[in-house]
Amino acid sequence: MSTLIVVNNPAKWPLSIPDVEIVAAKTYLTDGRYSDLKGVKVFNLCRHYSYQSMGYYVSLLAEARGHRPMPDVNTIMNLRSLSMPRADAQDIEEEIQRVLKPLKGDEFTLSIYFGRNMAARYRRLALLLFNLFPAPFLRANFVREADWWSLTNIGTIPYSEVPDTHKPFVQECAVEYLSRNRRPGSRRKHAKYDMAILFNPEEEHTPSNDRAIKRFSDAAWDLGINTEVIDKSDYGRLAEFDALFIRETTNVNHYTYRFSRRAANLGLVVMDDPLSILRCTNKVYLAELLEHAGIPAPRTVIAHKDNLDDVIVHLGLPCVLKRPDGAFSQGVMKAANVDDLRNAIESMLEDSDLVLAQEWMPTEYDWRIGVLDGKPLYACRYHMASKHWQIAKHDGENSRFGKVDTLAIEDAPPKVVEAAVKSSRLIGLGLYGVDLKEVDGKPYVIEVNDNPNLDAGYEDALLKDELWTTIAQVFLKRIEAKRNGVQS
Repeated sequence: MSTLIVVNNPAKWPLSIPDVEIVAAKTYLTDGRYSDLKGVKVFNLCRHYSYQSMGYYVSLLAEARGHRPMPDVNTIMNLRSLSMPRADAQDIEEEIQRVLKPLKGDEFTLSIYFGRNMAARYRRLALLLFNLFPAPFLRANFVREADWWSLTNIGTIPYSEVPDTHKPFVQECAVEYLSRNRRPGSRRKHAKYDMAILFNPEEEHTPSNDRAIKRFSDAAWDLGINTEVIDKSDYGRLAEFDALFIRETTNVNHYTYRFSRRAANLGLVVMDDPLSILRCTNKVYLAELLEHAGIPAPRTVIAHKDNLDDVIVHLGLPCVLKRPDGAFSQGVMKAANVDDLRNAIESMLEDSDLVLAQEWMPTEYDWRIGVLDGKPLYACRYHMASKHWQIAKHDGENSRFGKVDTLAIEDAPPKVVEAAVKSSRLIGLGLYGVDLKEVDGKPYVIEVNDNPNLDAGYEDALLKDELWTTIAQVFLKRIEAKRNGVQS
């Protein structure tokens, strides 16, 4: 992906940045050579971005051409309204109070250059603001009233307003940001598209191991997709990519969901997409969905503080209790008797108004069928952890897992595969891991997971590189469909 810096007057742009073309705004807007370019990052450094100004049109036409502008039009409009999601606003408020509290005066101005500030003390605040309002040069103003600091406005600034003492730092920031993780020339020409992989190798139960990320990246590269592993600090860079592959455990109240929503709004191909995260991460929703679709599942009661008797009448004991948003066998409890049931539900209701209660259905293993784009991808048997009733046993900081058998799809029971595909299609056409139990030859869907485990050595044990290539091919198909204006 080539990189352009668009300015009003290139003659007045003093910074020298390797492998970056400086273009006049009028030239970018009117020269047919630029409208025909594919896979271009456009850093819009025009003086103004007001409605129908030259800077506004640079970002607007860049989006229309399938280029990746910074700032994009959505950011330009958000800067005018100071619009930000509540979760992000809370993070920023806490950081504002933390870092500005020691200041003596009642006014403060923060300069942000490609997400950085000269003072280490303010770098996290600068990055948080940049992630919300991704623009090359920002200036934020704060005012203190009654010991409380407030962000009064934030806007873009032209290079001409950067203080001379800041310019060496700006040069450093620009070079570092624009050349970040760029491939050497010959390799860069090979890649037609760029994909971000959101991955935290330090996560306790990460859905992919390091080797899996490497194998997928190699498969994507063979198809002309350059991958870059990003983390939560890269929220402001999403517009640079054509696709986002989330390989962290997702949750609606988590930055993974915000990444997914922003990427989708920017027009990226996303797995997991926001709707899949929203649907899969709530077990109450899933239970209702499966019931209405007539898909066999364990008998279920939506439990709350006033219907404990219904749980016993409809399910009997023992039964299984689940937090609506639990993952990796966490937030799941077994109630063997009435006291267990009452104590477990009371504990879970401290965090949620509802709890999912399901019939006790013991088996030696659970089936996990991976489904991608509405088609079965892999089949595994997840055995119960030793001397435990779940596939994972969590004891404080320690976790034990049962063994995993990987089978060819054709070797899995056809009814299990059919039920998995049917239930996944209720969610969407993304990447899912469907958990099922087989009792007396009949499959029961336990849940549909977005962001399923994809570990090298387990899920790819039979398919090897074919697994990763298949996933990369779906990304490629969808990226090219978007480029061609086709809804996928």
